[in-house]
Amino acid sequence: MQKPDIRNREDIELLVRNFYDSLLKNESIKPVFDNLNFEAHIPHIVSFWSFVLLDEAGYNTNVFDKHVNLPVKEEHFDIWLEHFEKTINDLFEGEKAELAKLRAQTIAFTFKVKLKQMGKLKE
Repeated sequence: MQKPDIRNREDIELLVRNFYDSLLKNESIKPVFDNLNFEAHIPHIVSFWSFVLLDEAGYNTNVFDKHVNLPVKEEHFDIWLEHFEKTINDLFEGEKAELAKLRAQTIAFTFKVKLKQMGKLKE
């Protein structure tokens, strides 16, 4: 049975909620998010991915700046990507699903490079 593609904001919210449910079960990365109120933060994450995948207007926050001071280690990028891609593969398939995985890979790479250059990537 074919899975749907990512079509709308509701699909993105489903993706985001399932992704973080999965990610936060990983004991290696969970401490990075200890001080985050996810219910308050979820709408921002949904807006970001709606902007990225659906060209929805209204998101104008610098995403990197919001993450620059988190206690992130290099290994966390692989964990984040693994969970993100698995969540997409479990729920969706199609052009937008593939775009989401590509954008996530680009974001992870960019954040990792910038954090290394700034000396903020934890060992």
